[in-house]
Amino acid sequence: MAPQHKRFRFGRLAVGAATVAASAVLASGPAAGVGVVRGTDPPAPPPAPTGSAGPRPAVPGPSATPSAATPAPGPKAPAFGAFLASDARGVARMAQLSRWLGGAELRVGHTYLPGNRWQDIEGDISFLESWAHWRKAKDDRMLVLNVPMQERNEAGVSDGEVRQLLRRGAAGEFDHHFRALAERLVRLKVPDTVLVLGWEMNGVTYTHRCGPDPEAWKKYWNRIVTTMRSVPGQKFRFDFAPSRGRDALPWTECYPGDDTVDVIGMDSYDQPSGMSFDRQVKEPYGLQAHVDFAKAHGKPISYPEWGLFRNGDNPEYMRRMLEWIVEHKPLYNTLTDYCPHGVWQCGANPDASRVYRSVVSRLADGTAPTAPPAPTPDPTPTEPTAPQPPVGCSPLELGGWVEYWLGGKLCLRFEWWSRDD
Repeated sequence: MAPQHKRFRFGRLAVGAATVAASAVLASGPAAGVGVVRGTDPPAPPPAPTGSAGPRPAVPGPSATPSAATPAPGPKAPAFGAFLASDARGVARMAQLSRWLGGAELRVGHTYLPGNRWQDIEGDISFLESWAHWRKAKDDRMLVLNVPMQERNEAGVSDGEVRQLLRRGAAGEFDHHFRALAERLVRLKVPDTVLVLGWEMNGVTYTHRCGPDPEAWKKYWNRIVTTMRSVPGQKFRFDFAPSRGRDALPWTECYPGDDTVDVIGMDSYDQPSGMSFDRQVKEPYGLQAHVDFAKAHGKPISYPEWGLFRNGDNPEYMRRMLEWIVEHKPLYNTLTDYCPHGVWQCGANPDASRVYRSVVSRLADGTAPTAPPAPTPDPTPTEPTAPQPPVGCSPLELGGWVEYWLGGKLCLRFEWWSRDD
């Protein structure tokens, strides 16, 4: 599926080497009960009671000092989730991530349609049924589905061919594919799905990019939306989601108009190298410009993709991004949770992981989250003491080199097969 291929293409060599070395162990991912045991990890918070998580307060600024004895109430946090895998494994991992977060409920399920063939874009893939089942289990859940606008979406198609494809789409040649997708989603009883159509169109990666012909791209977007809205029973919302910053061209040049856009999103990773969060806010076409543009057009915002990237394990970025999300109240946000971006399925980001876990788990139990304490300096090296695996976990011996890159030993949880997953 597109996001992992896209991000790993620019990923760090060190992360890639560790991934190759451990691939045999990690093939089934956390859904199979594999975890990383680190000596520095805090114990897992106790699971929250079944049912509503209750009010969720905003992330306070650095000066906030809530009393430990009297938790400070606050507004409910925005709906959040994480991209964990496109297929049914992603559905299963949501329950596991929720337990890791102390029972914090993931109200947003996020998946992607493959962009290899038109048949995929029509939704003729079995894993949509698993996501539809998850969505229908609770009324307050939200299903977010990224939809490519062209087949061969990551095939390195030339600008000239992309230009011709956009013009063919603008003329209506591909309408029937999107009508088929809309009909399938209605049949699956998920007619209120949020559709992130043609994401990161301001970049150079995808065949559905805008740059080769912005006017044709906008006409094509409008045809797709009009076609899908014509299907009886639909309640879709369409999310226009560029990547942060200017990229190949200003994303405002691709905006197709208020009539066919319901949400204005932004994919925002911690990049480029050396860029502070303040600069990510203030840069042209950055986070502040996104918020201002959406407000001017009367649209809610979203963050379909966000996470760590070129600045490595950056707890300051994680803290600031969470504060930004709570302050600006997007319709939803979904962290991209695989290396190098993630915090649960990626052992390479232990400090940022602790920030995310601390903040989100406290939002779940209704207490005001506080910034985690500053890390203490590393002690003078002594004979290492192996971290103890958690109860119900069997450690796997992979060798020092692999464990170094993974951030600790892997363990196999005895309870991974529980029916609750």
